[in-house]
Amino acid sequence: RPWDSCREVPVIEDEQTPWKMIKLLKIVSLCVVAVIVFGLALCSKTSFLLLVTLSNEGTKTLPAEQKPVALLCIGCSLIASSVLLLQKSIWKACYKSSKLPAKKTVALVLFFEFMVAVGAAILTIVAMPHLDIVTNVTILNSVAVLSALLQVVTQCTAKERNRFLVPSITAFILILLGYILFLFLYIMKDPTDSKMAIWVGLAVGGSFLVSFNWWENYLRRISENSSSVFLKELCRDVTKCQNLLHILSSLLRIAVTACVLGAYVPLAKMDWNVVTSIQRRETRIIAITIGVQLISSALCHWFALAACKMHALRRCFILPLYLASLAVMVLLIVPVIVYYQDYRTGLNGTATINFTGYCNVVVDGRNHSLNGSVFPHLVLDVTHTLCFLDMSKITDIGILTGSAVSWWLGLVLATFHLWHLSLYRIQRTQDLFIRRLYEGGFLEQSLLLNTRFDIQTTDRPKQLKPPDPVKVFLCATMWHETYDEMMKIIISIFRLDKYRPRKEEQETSDVTFEGHIYFDDAFRDVPGSRERQVNEYAEMLVDILREVYSIFLNMDRGLFKKQHQVPEQKIVRTPYGGRVVVTMPHGNSLVVHFKDKKLIRHKKRWSQIMYLYYLLGWKVATKYFKRSGKREDEAELKREFQKEKHNTYLLALDGDTDFQPAAVMLLIDRLKMYPLVGAACGRIHPTGSGPMVWYQKFEYAVGHWLHKTAEHVFGCVLCSPGCFSLFRAAALMDDNVMKKYTIKASKARHHIQYDQGEDRWLCTLLLKQGWRVEYNAASDAYTNAPEEFKEFYNQRRRWGPSTMANIVDLLGSSTLISKRNLSMSKPYMFYQLFSLASSILAPSTVVLMIAGSLTVLGDIHPNAALVLAAIPPAIFLGISFKIKSDTQIRIAAGMSIMYAFIMMISALVIIGNMVKDKTILTPSSIFIIAIACFYFVTALMHPQEVGLVCFGLLYILCIPSAYLLLAIYSMVNMNNVSWGTRETAPAAGAAQPAATLQQTKAQKAKSTFAQFFRQAKCCGKPCWRGRAEELIVSQENLTVEATEPEPQPQNTIVEVVRKPEEEQRQEEPAFTCPNQCWVTQLQSLSDDMRLQEDTLDQDEEQFFRDLTAKYLEPLPEDKKKQKKMADELKELRNKITFVYFIFNALWLVATFTLQLLESAVFIQVPKVDSNLQYTGQYIYIDPLGFMFILAFALLVLIQFLAMLYHRICTLIHYVAFLDTESKSEKQEQQQV
Repeated sequence: RPWDSCREVPVIEDEQTPWKMIKLLKIVSLCVVAVIVFGLALCSKTSFLLLVTLSNEGTKTLPAEQKPVALLCIGCSLIASSVLLLQKSIWKACYKSSKLPAKKTVALVLFFEFMVAVGAAILTIVAMPHLDIVTNVTILNSVAVLSALLQVVTQCTAKERNRFLVPSITAFILILLGYILFLFLYIMKDPTDSKMAIWVGLAVGGSFLVSFNWWENYLRRISENSSSVFLKELCRDVTKCQNLLHILSSLLRIAVTACVLGAYVPLAKMDWNVVTSIQRRETRIIAITIGVQLISSALCHWFALAACKMHALRRCFILPLYLASLAVMVLLIVPVIVYYQDYRTGLNGTATINFTGYCNVVVDGRNHSLNGSVFPHLVLDVTHTLCFLDMSKITDIGILTGSAVSWWLGLVLATFHLWHLSLYRIQRTQDLFIRRLYEGGFLEQSLLLNTRFDIQTTDRPKQLKPPDPVKVFLCATMWHETYDEMMKIIISIFRLDKYRPRKEEQETSDVTFEGHIYFDDAFRDVPGSRERQVNEYAEMLVDILREVYSIFLNMDRGLFKKQHQVPEQKIVRTPYGGRVVVTMPHGNSLVVHFKDKKLIRHKKRWSQIMYLYYLLGWKVATKYFKRSGKREDEAELKREFQKEKHNTYLLALDGDTDFQPAAVMLLIDRLKMYPLVGAACGRIHPTGSGPMVWYQKFEYAVGHWLHKTAEHVFGCVLCSPGCFSLFRAAALMDDNVMKKYTIKASKARHHIQYDQGEDRWLCTLLLKQGWRVEYNAASDAYTNAPEEFKEFYNQRRRWGPSTMANIVDLLGSSTLISKRNLSMSKPYMFYQLFSLASSILAPSTVVLMIAGSLTVLGDIHPNAALVLAAIPPAIFLGISFKIKSDTQIRIAAGMSIMYAFIMMISALVIIGNMVKDKTILTPSSIFIIAIACFYFVTALMHPQEVGLVCFGLLYILCIPSAYLLLAIYSMVNMNNVSWGTRETAPAAGAAQPAATLQQTKAQKAKSTFAQFFRQAKCCGKPCWRGRAEELIVSQENLTVEATEPEPQPQNTIVEVVRKPEEEQRQEEPAFTCPNQCWVTQLQSLSDDMRLQEDTLDQDEEQFFRDLTAKYLEPLPEDKKKQKKMADELKELRNKITFVYFIFNALWLVATFTLQLLESAVFIQVPKVDSNLQYTGQYIYIDPLGFMFILAFALLVLIQFLAMLYHRICTLIHYVAFLDTESKSEKQEQQQV
């Protein structure tokens, strides 16, 4: 209709992701990483060469008796990486898997490590202190000699025309040329100097031995193209047994370096005072130099790895490391030239002096005293290393420059293949760097030569084997979502369809999607209809599907072009109710399963079991078991089955989740590259409006910023939320996971652990089987949060006890879990134990905080304040056992407001006292300032969420409500296992209809004939009906089933008090329904999207019947069992509540007792003013509280460090994602 072209279109664009800020952050981060890698490499190499220079016999910055200290520092720089690797390998060997290598593998590896250790020690400790600074800078590049030779061998064995064969040959020739020029320059300078010939020979031999360090990089490639069984077994053994081999090799390197130091360095003649005397200037010089060298080397290695993982290999890794050698040369040689020219200029032409004379007069003629700046002495020491050569002769300069350039170009050409290296989006460290070890003395050379070598052919560039294509099932559970909530998730699914279209000719797509929505309790009884019909929520969902389909179908069409019609879709009757099958505009399918609770068990966990067995059991596993009966190779069949399970993922969603395609792809990356990851979750953002949502925004932020990141870094995430988490099929189908998830709650504790937090319990099962659960902070999802105080309390009433039950379950199996799960060590389990103890003692901690506030406000004695603070929560706890939950919530709401005022007034008073006393060094002041700074810095690390700090004040004011009153409410109402949210009441004025309608004989006959004709017109095929929904027609009178009551909350109901209005339904006259079955009901909703009825495959139909009979048969209502279970739940509630609050009472009593003793057992701290001057007063801190605060501070520090590390890893992943995403996908990501 031309006159009706205006549309109401929902928000489809990505309004949450700040793309401009992300692009700017990417550019800035890449520039920062490049500068850091270059700067750290420069510091590492300069400090190492200064140590070598200080150990030279003719230098005067250090006295002769202290030069062995410099040699010891050189040895420390050589073994520092071995010490770090030893610690890491021991940790992995203790807490992770480690296998014993074969004896021949150990012998060969240790042989190479011995040669490398001997070569490094001889080159740097023995030979280099006798060489000039230019040679020392560049001879380190010559360690690429064997790598260049092995590259030639590797490429020749590939039997293909290789792109980098010529650069490798040229690199080998240039390095040999550098050796020749070096030998010619030093030996021909004074052929009679036998000592110098020995130093030169040791330098060449040592550098050649060091070049064996990277043999593994090329032997792997040679073994791939070789038929040698020995080489293949060797490479396989080295890969599998890395931990033990690293332990042995690290110990060997440390021992060899120590032996060389002991044999060469005259330790007996050394002045040890330089080590013990910190005040001496020489000690500070050495300490600063070795400290800079060790720290910069380790950090450079880490940032270089980060640069590679960010796919900035050329900009931030190769180029900065190439330039580092040149920059070191400039940094060391330019001051020498400047000082020499200044000295010549200072003579004013009175005398002419060459470089040799300058060395004799100025360099060697100075005294040993270190007066003034150290820099001139270091420059003159560097100059002294060049005095052996006559730098006034062009020949010497030319030969020295030729050898330096040859070695540098040789390294560049030997690593030229890195410019074309292919990387995965998430590149694992062991796949990028062959060895975990870096070389402190050869930092940039070791980083470049240690990077994976790939054979590049001239016909086509070497591309990494793409990861196996994965299949992702999107599984959303729905119940009584609103229109806006349904619209969010449907739009998100259609976005994903556009982002990854399914095309028939593109069968090798990296990711394919298939959507499934499981609509719980979708049917209702309608008087006058011969079968149950779908409710208004199901109708709304179908209407939203039509609306969103039309929007995405015509999104790119012009205003005056004819709009496409939504194609015909399918509607199918099933044994569990029915389904609507929608083929989305770009080819992916979306299936909406409407469940009838009279035919199949309803509620969320059972919907999850339904899709687990349907998608994984029926769609994945069944076909392989069918093939096994056709005499196929069992081993091959098993391998294919394991591969498909490994590459099949399930994305668990709630009915109101809003997400972008990039969020899903970021989760897929984690599971693709890390085979032991069984599940991964994203950053969940609560949406909505009002103070309750504001509080939850900050609470969710703190939980993700600190708690989840700490769990991810130090162990595993304990809960992957069901609203947005990706699960691996192989993990779900593992022993004791999917099968155990089907257990019906038969004990009181089962209701708490299994049904109140099913997502947490599923993760508990995964962790017990050894699977890792991860958190990806870049994967954002948005879900509605409770906006009302009552709904929020009821939600947390479920979450609190289930969280505690699952953590206790994990801690009870800590020994088994630490053996099975490589990511969960004993220290991590202790961390969880401490977190659990902190959460248990949270109520008493809040009471103590309130008591402190009362002390500040009214100048009350601490014990009196403690008693006053404990009375209100104690009364609330006592009466909560006698009053209804709604009354408890109303009382808690009033007390929350009261406590919020107390918290605000206390904070203002503390700030006022700080101003009045002119000091911040009081416990309260320090606590407030530390908390404010901590949260502010944490928020700055999340720039896109920094605005959430505004809600931090509300969070602080609500601490008593969230950690004291909510804890009481959760414990007291633990026996109430209803869902507590989305419990919608029926329409107002509804009335319960009569069970039977009295009719006359004429009315009976008329009704019977009318029903018969309606059945004939309904559809031509029989309807699936269960016994419970069959209409009962008696010979005496026709009875119609009463309208069923409003659906119960989404969980196992044991003891539910129904509201009077929930028992009422609107009375409707019999036989007035225009649609006689749900199929025609949905077909008649709109002509824009036609629904063509289809039939279900017989095998699939039988599968659902068998699945229902075994696991999902509707639970019969047994009042006696429900009463018994309710009693058991009350008993369990009483026990846990007693233990929970007795611990809090003991904590309060202990504090009260210590306060009674006053200063006898208190820690006495002097009070100082703002100028840090003693005021004559003391602050008394009880040791119990001090230890708790100290432990809390330690916990926060651990979480903060984990957050910093996790932020860097998140940034690396996200930058890599932006770089590897194709241009078209980027455009779609910004448009969709």
